Amino acid sequence: MDLYMMNCELLATCSALGYLEGDTYHKEPDCLESVKDLIRYLRHEDETRDVRQQLGAAQILQSDLLPILTQHRQDKPLFDAVVRLMVNLTQPALLCFGSVPKEPSFRHHFLQVLTYLQAYKEAFASDKTFGVLSETLYELLQLGWEERQEEDNLLIERILLLVRNILHVPADLEQEKSIDNDASVHDQLLWAIHLSGLDDLLLFLASSPAEQQWSLHVLEIISLMFRDQNPEQLARAGQGRLAQERSTDVAELEVLRQREMAEKKTRALQRGSRHSRFGGSYIVQGLKSIGERDLVFHKGLHSFQNYTSDLGKQPRRVPKRRQAAQELSSQRRSALNVRLFLRDFCSEFLENCYNRLMGSVKDHLLREKAQQHDETYYMWALAFFMAFNRAASFRPGLVSETLSVRTFHFIEQNLTNYYEMMLTDRKEAASWARRMHLALKAYQELLATVNEMDMFPDEAVRESSRIIKNNIFYMMEYRELFLALFRKFDERCQPRSYLRDLVETTHLFLKMLERFCRSRGNLVVQNKRKKRKKKKKVLDQAAASGNVPGSPGELEAMWPALAEQLQCCVQSPELSADSMVVPFDAASEVPVEEQRAEAMVRIQDCLLAGQAPQALSLLRSAREVWPEGDVFGSPDVSPEEETQLLKEILCAPLPRQQGPEEQGAEEEEEEEEEEELQEVQVSEKEFNFVDYLKRFACSTVVRAYVQLLRSYQHNSAHTNHCATKMLHRLAHDLKMEALLFQLSVFCLFNRLLSDPAAGAYKELVTFAKYILGKFFALAAVNQKAFVELLFWKNTAVVREMTEGYGSLDAGSSSRRAPAWSPEEETQLRELYLAHKDVEGEDVVEAILARLKTVPRTRKQVIHHLVQLGLADSVKDFQRKGTNIVLWTEDQELELQRLFEEFQDSDDVLGHIMKNITAKRSRARVVDKLLALGLVTERRELYKKRRKKPAPSSLPNGKESLKDFSQEDLEEEENLPEEESEGDEETEEGWEVEQVQGSSAFTTESLGQGLRQEGFSAPILWLQNCLIRVAEDREEDGCSQAVPLVPLTEENEEAMENEQFQQLLRKLGVRPPASGQETFWRIPAKLSPTQLRRAAASLSQLEERGEKLQPEQDSEVPGEQGPSEEHRAEALQALVLARKKKASLATPEEEGTADEQEQLTAAPKKRQLLDSDEEQEEAPELGAPRTQKKKRFQIEDEDESD
Repeated sequence: MDLYMMNCELLATCSALGYLEGDTYHKEPDCLESVKDLIRYLRHEDETRDVRQQLGAAQILQSDLLPILTQHRQDKPLFDAVVRLMVNLTQPALLCFGSVPKEPSFRHHFLQVLTYLQAYKEAFASDKTFGVLSETLYELLQLGWEERQEEDNLLIERILLLVRNILHVPADLEQEKSIDNDASVHDQLLWAIHLSGLDDLLLFLASSPAEQQWSLHVLEIISLMFRDQNPEQLARAGQGRLAQERSTDVAELEVLRQREMAEKKTRALQRGSRHSRFGGSYIVQGLKSIGERDLVFHKGLHSFQNYTSDLGKQPRRVPKRRQAAQELSSQRRSALNVRLFLRDFCSEFLENCYNRLMGSVKDHLLREKAQQHDETYYMWALAFFMAFNRAASFRPGLVSETLSVRTFHFIEQNLTNYYEMMLTDRKEAASWARRMHLALKAYQELLATVNEMDMFPDEAVRESSRIIKNNIFYMMEYRELFLALFRKFDERCQPRSYLRDLVETTHLFLKMLERFCRSRGNLVVQNKRKKRKKKKKVLDQAAASGNVPGSPGELEAMWPALAEQLQCCVQSPELSADSMVVPFDAASEVPVEEQRAEAMVRIQDCLLAGQAPQALSLLRSAREVWPEGDVFGSPDVSPEEETQLLKEILCAPLPRQQGPEEQGAEEEEEEEEEEELQEVQVSEKEFNFVDYLKRFACSTVVRAYVQLLRSYQHNSAHTNHCATKMLHRLAHDLKMEALLFQLSVFCLFNRLLSDPAAGAYKELVTFAKYILGKFFALAAVNQKAFVELLFWKNTAVVREMTEGYGSLDAGSSSRRAPAWSPEEETQLRELYLAHKDVEGEDVVEAILARLKTVPRTRKQVIHHLVQLGLADSVKDFQRKGTNIVLWTEDQELELQRLFEEFQDSDDVLGHIMKNITAKRSRARVVDKLLALGLVTERRELYKKRRKKPAPSSLPNGKESLKDFSQEDLEEEENLPEEESEGDEETEEGWEVEQVQGSSAFTTESLGQGLRQEGFSAPILWLQNCLIRVAEDREEDGCSQAVPLVPLTEENEEAMENEQFQQLLRKLGVRPPASGQETFWRIPAKLSPTQLRRAAASLSQLEERGEKLQPEQDSEVPGEQGPSEEHRAEALQALVLARKKKASLATPEEEGTADEQEQLTAAPKKRQLLDSDEEQEEAPELGAPRTQKKKRFQIEDEDESD
């Protein structure tokens, strides 16, 4: 539909409103219904806002609505409807379209609506219209809260919104073309508000405690009233010109005069004294043309000084995304009567309203009662009225509400938030940058007010200023704010005015901080740093002490000598009291129960050092401290078994605790190899102003200052002083003048020195000459300084440039690693050649364990191997746990070949993981196999069950329950790794605890012990919970962690029992997370099949408990003893039987307990650790079992990387 042709229904509705005859408006009988119809039409307009445009083109507001508003105010229903319609018609175009449209057609509609709004604003510039609105508002405010109805509150809000909408309309600069001191449409609107008395009503609303609900509306209207106004100029309105202003104007006129005189002189030189038709041609030596010949210049010599190779070329087009941000705000001086009215309004507002209104608005913001981004009005008001107060007659009490550390914190928080959102939300970066600029202006004004308080005659005010400064300078966030803002300055989003305010604010902050440090002598500040909690790879502690476990052959060769020593000691059942040692560290933070692994390592160290008696003494002491599980042998162990146990401890590859952390450079070099957990550590230190100033000595900060100085001709004298002062601090105070040795800076200096009005910039000219002098002095010594002009430099390059290249390395030699001697290089070469071809071994770790020289880091060894030519690249020594994301074509072919080779085996994925060259996690390999189409489901990669022996392998034809448990555990082992990886971080703590807790008891023995203690009902309750969760997960198809909530006292008591908690861990139930959860939870990764299997195992416990006793009576003790492979498990259950069944002490019953343990299932984690290939070579006694559990825990952590 053509928008310029009005819709018939819309036209009929507008005609039914009434008509204007002279100055009198005659309304039609159904005028109210027509107004309501227009409201309904606006509610259903399309995305082009067609109804709004048609009404604007027909000038309905000017010709009908405004006359109805002013002449029919007594008709309250009609008046309310007209105000409601006008609020809708005058709402900002940005609210109508959401944002400025980028599509040309919609942008046209946007501009058209904006044009109609500007016409509305001009029509409202009448004291008669605002007089009606102010009278209505006054009558409504006269009503008490008990008399005021909901309709009255709605009308008050609509009147305020209507005033807000009219003031919000931007000026049409092309149409108005107004100059300073001329009355614009906005000024006319303000004067109409003043004549109608609406400004007094706004002051009443701002100061009245009973009208706090309108505080945000009032603040928004006030901010729009003072748009484009300068608070300092407004404060001096009507007072005459000060001497400082006159001197500033004279200086500006002098600059313009000097430039004009220079232009006249240049034009005079261009005119020759004698006319010539032939200007002549000249050859310019040293300047080449396109070819190899000298340039030929065909113009007069007076034009050569302006010659450049770019003459006649098209200017390079800058892409839109790289263009500098445009200035959106401008300042102008209104007519004198308007400025006087605004000055008086500001004075009254500060006297009576500021503190109350700002407190109310701050409360709304903190309680989130305001709309989004309403805090920008708060920050504008803070900056504007505090600047006005400072420029008029400084009285700190008038702005005491916003003069506190809490206000600093509020502004700093919003400034940081805007800065982060500008980096994150790139589409709305310009909007976030404008809000960021408002926050920076508020922060600047807070600092300026505090600085003004230092010079106030009242001692109490100066003391308040000192307290505020002490708090601000103490906190690290306020000191680091300006550094962050400079480093993230982006001229594409942030205009030059933002950079100007940032430079001026930084100058003020540094000046206040320097003065405060001088007055205090020493200043203690807060320092925050991110402390790294490093989880290093497990290092071999024996390597540090010289006890390095050798190869199995070397250990076998050591054993005969140790066996001879043991023969002398093992015969005596009790060692002397003097030789007994304590196997644990009582002062350690690690509980005694968890120090068994360290005791095992100490025993191995004694054996490696040839101290067999001490090893035997430690073994016997540890057996008394940790008798449970018979990890160090049973109490009645024979001497031969004790000797065999020590031999197995000697040969076992035990995990060792990490040694003390290295300091200095080695710690820094190993950062890439360490998993870092960062936490903020707060400390205090003495503040050094020079050290703080050094933080600004970087190229990003210098570039921002130089960019501002490029427009030195348009900057104020104060802005140029702030920029020059900072660069002078860096160049003179810090001796970092080489930071400014850059070609673009020198171009700026050249333009400055050749400026005819250079005398007006004496400070800047002096600084430029100082920098140029330093450069040419350096260039006489360092010829490469001319090349360095092409680049921005950091402090390290500056130091090398001024002190000599290589001085940085020489100065830091104390922090560098010691040089490699020829003997060390020979040993390194031999160790590398000996271990580089060993499969399954990290060659660098092997070298570090056997390198008998100065302690070296992994990074140092790798780099020296590359320097010696033994390796081509550092990448040849990547750790096995590194994350490789991309698959090369060769790796895909290798994976396909391995799959085809092992696809008929029982464990396809396991064989692929062992033979693949590029080590990856199981999840990555499974994903790639699915992506290549080699498998269609993950189930195809599960490990297949092995066939079990016949049931007759046990007496009486019974089948081993361990076999069934082994099948279940193998199925659990073959679960997809992706399920576990998702919860790996959140459940890492309880999984490790589950590994450690699985050493003592099996599921069956735990369940039997709990039933004997009277926990049969809680076990049944746990079984029902598992079955119910399994059914829910089958029905829903999705799973989440389900808490186990004990509702009875018996169940609650069971959940607090340690043995019951061990049973829960065996079944895979997760303990509550520390500080966040209360109940144990069934993890989401357990499938319904696993839950039913766990419930079935609980139901089998009672059946086994009932059947075992008659079977024990019918068996002959000792007829079928436990196998050597499961001897440790049998001894473990024997200890449990002795504790729980003290009455059954006969040898026959003990033998039965041995056979009963053979029927129990092995611990889950141990079965997961022991592969099919390792089961035949597994150690027989308890010591190796402990190290296996520890090793499984470490391998889990490596695979999760």
